[in-house]
Amino acid sequence: MKAAGERIGMLTAYDATFARLLDGAGVDVLLVGDSLGNVIQGEKSTLPVTVDQMIYHLRAVNRGVQRAHVVGDMPFMSYQASVDEAVKNAGRLVAEGGAEAVKLEGGAEFSEVIAKIVRAGIPVMGHIGLTPQAVHKMGGYVVQGRDEEKAQRLLEDAKALEAAGCYSLVLEGIPQELGAQITAALSIPTIGIGAGPHCDGQVLVIYDLLGMDPSFSPKFVKRYVQLHEVIGGAVKDYLGEVKGGSFPSEAHSFRMGPAKAAAQLPAAANIRVVGEDEKLGAVYGGAAADVPKR
Repeated sequence: MKAAGERIGMLTAYDATFARLLDGAGVDVLLVGDSLGNVIQGEKSTLPVTVDQMIYHLRAVNRGVQRAHVVGDMPFMSYQASVDEAVKNAGRLVAEGGAEAVKLEGGAEFSEVIAKIVRAGIPVMGHIGLTPQAVHKMGGYVVQGRDEEKAQRLLEDAKALEAAGCYSLVLEGIPQELGAQITAALSIPTIGIGAGPHCDGQVLVIYDLLGMDPSFSPKFVKRYVQLHEVIGGAVKDYLGEVKGGSFPSEAHSFRMGPAKAAAQLPAAANIRVVGEDEKLGAVYGGAAADVPKR
């Protein structure tokens, strides 16, 4: 796609439903990101996310994907301690989670780790610039590479990661001029997030794109819909109908068979609890096979 000048569209996904929707819409790459620590778990950072949790969400996403390329984040301390531990954990994301590639944060200091993971047959996507797992080292979520010395260091990191075997590179939170410079210097595609319009592709957290959290609005995010308003409105409508008695209506209710008159339906006070040994289909008024799996 880079060689053809075709931009790459990448989004995060954490479950089968979102994966199915995004895959069906034509997203090229789905990243099962450790950002799930923020948007799914409600943590203040990505640091508490574990390998087991990443595997759980990778498996869920894979159930909803038909065509998109699936990448799994290697969480904090899954690759920093040793090369052997890094290869083992990358292998788990692929073998147990179904990832087709793994992504890890950091510059040239992780070249050996990347080379060993690639040598094991696992594609690696790099990630430099603003790296959330190093938030304490960076002193917060701040733009990286603003001065010449730091920009040059990031350019060297990008080249080192390509040489180590990375097939792609995420550039996060850097000036657009630097994003353009790195993209031009590499033969592998760059995926930007807060790195300007000149990268080979772009990635956003799906919850940010959909406007799920009105309190989170960094400069690099464009909200394509204010879904928090849509969801809030729908829930209020539902509650109003439940409390007002208009839901469920006849259209959303079941009746007994034709041999039973509607007047013979038991009063609400006499409705019994269904035993565990009774088939679910009977409760819904049809065969078990007729009941939606969900």
